[in-house]
Amino acid sequence: MLRVRLLECLAADQARLRQVASADLAAPVPGCPGWTVAELVRHVALVYLHKVECMRAGRMPSTWPPDVSGVEPLALLDRACLALRAEFDARDSAALAPTWYDPDQTVGFWLRRMAQETVVHRVDAELATVQQATEIPDDLATDGIDEVLRIFLGYGTRRWPEEFAAVLPDPAVQLVATAGSTSWLVRLAPEGATVVSDPTESAGRAEPGTIRAEPGTTRAGGSPAGGADATISAAPEELLLWLWRRSADDAVGWAGDRAAVDRLRLALAPATR
Repeated sequence: MLRVRLLECLAADQARLRQVASADLAAPVPGCPGWTVAELVRHVALVYLHKVECMRAGRMPSTWPPDVSGVEPLALLDRACLALRAEFDARDSAALAPTWYDPDQTVGFWLRRMAQETVVHRVDAELATVQQATEIPDDLATDGIDEVLRIFLGYGTRRWPEEFAAVLPDPAVQLVATAGSTSWLVRLAPEGATVVSDPTESAGRAEPGTIRAEPGTTRAGGSPAGGADATISAAPEELLLWLWRRSADDAVGWAGDRAAVDRLRLALAPATR
């Protein structure tokens, strides 16, 4: 997504999060068991301030978090939103900034990450306070699906294998996930996950042995696409929330081996807590 668009989405979801959270800071958050809305707001604010420190200092903070126990959650969020926006406005997306994702050490990585962090937690706050959910734009949702599959799952399973060892399948399974006109080929194996975006266009870059997958029907009981074990299909917003485990198991359409679909959702658990 373009920088301007990410900044627009980030600002809109920050404002909505604050509005919704102010209705009931004591409400429990279904998507974050054990948290109240106040704790959710404090978490988002501290995440923002951590990224501000990364960009300002050019390194990860050596001690974290700071003691902000005396600051009211919404006031802390306001302060953090202003600080984060100021850093993004002052820096080009290509400027260097330390991140946990080795292939991308830029401000742009944090801009995308904060936009996606905020939209998911905005939904958390809406669910917690039983307020009408605001639609997630298709472009933001599609970008978020790509992030959670390629980076959180694909990169995460190989960077932190110990966290995923218990949820990866043996033997391997292969799925196609489709949202709108975009598809991802996902291969889950004991050694980690491999994810290829738009497999119909980029199958040549897939690792040897993966299947060129064509998006197909994804109604329960149908046939999976391209020889994959299963296919999953939903609108971008629906698929994003399902991958982040913010919706029911049956919130997406599927075809093929239901166990493979369930395995993908299980494999995402360590990455989407």
